[in-house]
Amino acid sequence: MVDAILDLAGVVRDFPGTRALDHVSFSLGPAEVHAVVGENGAGKSTLVKVLAGIQRPDAGILRVRGERVRFASPRDAERAGISAVHQDANLVPQMSVARNLFLGREPRRRHGLINIARMNALAAEITAGLGLRVDVRRPLGAYEPGVRQMVAVARALSAGTPVVVLDEPTAGLEAAEADRLFAAVAAARDEGRSVVYVTHKLSEVEAVCDRVTVLRDGRIVHTGPVAGLDRLRLVSLMLGRRVTHGPTAVLGAPADEPADEPILRATGLTRRHVLTDVSINLRPGEVVGLSGLLGAGRTETARAIAGALPLDSGQVTVSGASLRKRSIAGAIRAGVGLLPDNRKAEGIVGTLSVRDNIALAALPRLTRAGIVSEARLDKVVGALMSRLRIKATSPHQPAAELSGGTQQKVLLARWLATHPRVLMLDEPTRGIDVGSKAEVQSLIDDLAVDGLAVMLISSDLDEIVSTCDRVVVLRDGAIVSQLTGPDITEKNIMSLLAG
Repeated sequence: MVDAILDLAGVVRDFPGTRALDHVSFSLGPAEVHAVVGENGAGKSTLVKVLAGIQRPDAGILRVRGERVRFASPRDAERAGISAVHQDANLVPQMSVARNLFLGREPRRRHGLINIARMNALAAEITAGLGLRVDVRRPLGAYEPGVRQMVAVARALSAGTPVVVLDEPTAGLEAAEADRLFAAVAAARDEGRSVVYVTHKLSEVEAVCDRVTVLRDGRIVHTGPVAGLDRLRLVSLMLGRRVTHGPTAVLGAPADEPADEPILRATGLTRRHVLTDVSINLRPGEVVGLSGLLGAGRTETARAIAGALPLDSGQVTVSGASLRKRSIAGAIRAGVGLLPDNRKAEGIVGTLSVRDNIALAALPRLTRAGIVSEARLDKVVGALMSRLRIKATSPHQPAAELSGGTQQKVLLARWLATHPRVLMLDEPTRGIDVGSKAEVQSLIDDLAVDGLAVMLISSDLDEIVSTCDRVVVLRDGAIVSQLTGPDITEKNIMSLLAG
């Protein structure tokens, strides 16, 4: 772009086994709000960290106002003219609102002491301008998350940099707070400043942004004006799917559910800013898919059912018995298992053996009087390794030495060892090779045939369409429709995702 205030050319950022940014070229014009969108793993957060000086690119060029720059720290980025608000705002709850607003750039007196009176006065002016009713002298931690998020935005905007990067800025905000944020972004644009606006909410792209860039698998697949861009087209770009015809079903009303008695009922699951009155049933032998864009509430629904996400209201029953004590252990005892989407962080324990990883969730079943039956454990592990065709030198091989696909099988074996009645699988085939993916998908079919109720969360529409008996579509934390039978098509799902 001519006269771009920020310009990236061929930026590459690698991590072990993953290329997070693959020759990304991006430009930001003066007085422009530029949206960056993409699904989980698209590279959005890595791009933000490169712009903010938190991570250095492995290749490529960054220019600010035409001058080539290299950032060794966030302070370098701010000096060059870029301030950023991250998803996890780096603020200090124990300090006052004013101190957080001016942390690192406090107004000072002649002898270097902080001018507290001036700092508080300036902070009061800034927060009032954003419609925040706060006492800037109180600790930031005394206020709710929405206020803290707005303070983080105010800090970035008050830095006076020509470029502001906002990463999911409305997370945790009420509607009125989000409107104030939009007004602040528009005001910054009117002042001639430019904003990189990272979001998963398509309505925000339409409400506040001039141009949009779509990232997919670390690459830019589209950049263009927001005006005239159809929302369904935007969804198809994000997911890498092409839609040539309209939906084939009447969309919007939930489809009729099978008549069989559910083994699991989740009713009215609600958590502020996350889930809104989500109700879902699972039946023996049924594979139910959860579909939705990033932030739609798929993972949160599964975690709530499994007792891993506290709720404001809602109820979960298994075989008619209510899970009154909301805990992971209680869900496991009731026969509910959850395979998490982050295999490395929440699933596999690399330092433990294959045998010990499989045994983790089933130890209560294999223990008598506090003593683990080694013979029973070996029998269970051997049977599961054989059934799932887990390739390892022995049950005692460290799990860290296995391939990603084999690690995923180990996690599935862990839950099967608990003899679950309900198994929720969150992105079970993400990041594994084609052969392992086919084996996992075949196993899901086998589990349903054996009578398990299976919930499948997947960003792969092919997987959802080919595997599921029923598909529940979520958007912005709420269920918008259900599809069954011939209505389960990529076109219908994408139309619902686009709203």
